[in-house]
Amino acid sequence: MAAIDTIYNYYLSTYGNNTYNRYDTHKKSELRSIYNQMVKVNKNTPLYKVLGMEEGNASEFAIDLKEASLNLEKTAHSLSAPDDVKKGLFKKKVAASSDEAHVKVNYVGDGDSSELTDTFTLSVKNLATGQTNEGNYLDPSRKDFTAGVYTFDLQNTASTYEFQFTVAGTDTNKDVEEKLAKLINTANVGVDAKINKGSDGREALVLSSKETGLTADEKFLFNITPGTDTGSKVAMNLLGIDAITEDAKSSTFILNGAEHHSLANKFTINKEFEITLLGEHDDGDAATVGFENDVDAIMENVSRLVNAFNSTLSIANKYDASSNPSSSKLRHDMAVISNGMRDRLESMGLMVQNNGSVVINRDSLSAAVKADTTGAIFNELNAFKNAAAARASQIAINPVDYMNKVVVAYKNPGREFSAPYATSMYAGMMMDTYM
Repeated sequence: MAAIDTIYNYYLSTYGNNTYNRYDTHKKSELRSIYNQMVKVNKNTPLYKVLGMEEGNASEFAIDLKEASLNLEKTAHSLSAPDDVKKGLFKKKVAASSDEAHVKVNYVGDGDSSELTDTFTLSVKNLATGQTNEGNYLDPSRKDFTAGVYTFDLQNTASTYEFQFTVAGTDTNKDVEEKLAKLINTANVGVDAKINKGSDGREALVLSSKETGLTADEKFLFNITPGTDTGSKVAMNLLGIDAITEDAKSSTFILNGAEHHSLANKFTINKEFEITLLGEHDDGDAATVGFENDVDAIMENVSRLVNAFNSTLSIANKYDASSNPSSSKLRHDMAVISNGMRDRLESMGLMVQNNGSVVINRDSLSAAVKADTTGAIFNELNAFKNAAAARASQIAINPVDYMNKVVVAYKNPGREFSAPYATSMYAGMMMDTYM
């Protein structure tokens, strides 16, 4: 009982805090397949005794090896997710523009509507702009406004708002303009107000729409009219903010040779590309928009796979030949994968070491990913991933196969039978330290 407690305590203290994800869960059919494999291993496995390891090391070796192989298998599966084109595969791509100074792009699609190979050209003729009403430039220290209460209406494309402001006898022109700027900005009516200072020191209240572009039936984005009383009309004449000094206009761009217009400088194309226009092109210039390999994401995924592969291989070094002579079998079975693909892996910057572990040359891998236009590098990465996953699956079914052991009793040849109650996650393992 004490031995079992020791095993569980080791497992919980070492792996109890591991995080889990969707690849730790299985369908009934997957669980049935794993169970059948375990039963088959038990059916054909003789009874044996573990040798050459100190008390407790045998169970720790089995646990460490099983967890490492499961992590490798899980990592490989996470890089093979067929239901998420954007997140799962080595072939993670991002939308890119050849001219980010004029056209910025972001992918906003779901990854299901195309093979992520769309490309198009876009030339910006003019940007969408908002409406501007620039008022009269007044001497900020003068008191041109008569004390009183004044009103004006601001009409935008949705509603009409009435504004009222009071001028005190001590208010200067600057005081009045600042008071109006604050009033309009806090009203949140789709118009920004600020004060511009001219080269001669005079200042003007300037109103700008937050929206851009005009539809065919619109004449303005906002319109200002003074109240019907004489005082309000005189005050508006002084301010001059009721006159449009710059009309709003829509953006114009050439998409694959055809002219298009948009009310804003940000819009989507085919519900996949979010386009932001930043500047106007010279005649004949254009940006090419499409997909390119997301080098950072691919580097991260390759690192995850390599780390999981090396972690499994490192179990053989943790329990070296002095305590487990059979650890060389684990080294061989893992290293045969990387050594067998040495030339192909090293051509993309995955350097295979003498012990079979893999070290990433990030510069070489980045250059290979950027240069790849046919998908050859991803075929090689997938081949390495699949081979590692297949080996990990075999190890996870029976990690004790990699222990040094002596056979105690063979099964009766030709009359083996399934013993489901003997089936365990460590097939055929007998941990009796007193034998």
